[in-house]
Amino acid sequence: MIINGVTIDDTFAEAFGMRGTRVIITAQNLKWAYNAANAMTGFATSVIACGVEAGIEREMSANETPDGRPGVSILMFAMGSAVLMKQLETRLGQCVLTCPTAAAFSGIDSGYPEITKINLGKNLRFFGDGFQISKKFGGKRFWRVPVMDGEFLTEESTGMIRSVGGGNFLILAESQPQALAACEAAIEAMKKIPNVIMPFPGGVVRSGSKVGSKYKTLIASTNDAFCPTLKGITNTQLSPEIESVMEIVIDGLTELDIRKATRAGIAAACALGAENGIKRVSAGNYGGKLGPYHFKLRDIMSDESLNDIAPGVTA
Repeated sequence: MIINGVTIDDTFAEAFGMRGTRVIITAQNLKWAYNAANAMTGFATSVIACGVEAGIEREMSANETPDGRPGVSILMFAMGSAVLMKQLETRLGQCVLTCPTAAAFSGIDSGYPEITKINLGKNLRFFGDGFQISKKFGGKRFWRVPVMDGEFLTEESTGMIRSVGGGNFLILAESQPQALAACEAAIEAMKKIPNVIMPFPGGVVRSGSKVGSKYKTLIASTNDAFCPTLKGITNTQLSPEIESVMEIVIDGLTELDIRKATRAGIAAACALGAENGIKRVSAGNYGGKLGPYHFKLRDIMSDESLNDIAPGVTA
């Protein structure tokens, strides 16, 4: 399969089952909503070392949020429910409770077959030292916690669902600037897709990994097959003209969400074309032995049911 001169490898991204949740953060204005959200989703690129993978999903206007203020929605993913719940509570307390004018609300209440209620502000209310009060509205419980700028308002719980993490694709280019330009175009397109995040810095990861290492203490190490500087000394997957490879990792609330984001991102990268140094699109997998979700790149790019996401893709 070739799109605008870019070869789409006959391979697949291997992804994993995770637990995911959404939190809506509002504030007096978007500046402070982003301050809280950026802090809460910091150091959350990979479950390998960060515990969770998290990111800002999108901005929300005042008429979309529970309290009628501007806000942002964030998504958080972890390999297990206990880790996700602990990280959610810790990050909310340290990053949103502390942020001037910020409030936090549930972002998942319905629309999924299996939703588990988990604590959002239920335990943070104790910071109020007995002065906190609760109100029930529309069947939901909210807590008002006195703080020095007024009150911290938080919903008691949010929803957690089974989700998918680790969708990915690789962009192979003739130079580092060209690879980065393609990734930037892909990320801009993927940000328009709901229910997904790309958790690495700017949505892009340069240090793609493989399982294991020559060093016994490491569970992952550099993906040497895709490292341009190692072409002469390893079992490389790169042709001579490839001088830079970058990866985009995708976490989504459902398998379909990741398929949509993958198609949109690859289409945007391929729009730059071979004339701009974009040569191949590939993906990272472990031979299909570790993750139950296999996102076959060619199938996704030829799936006509996704034409409304990335129309006009021709091979």
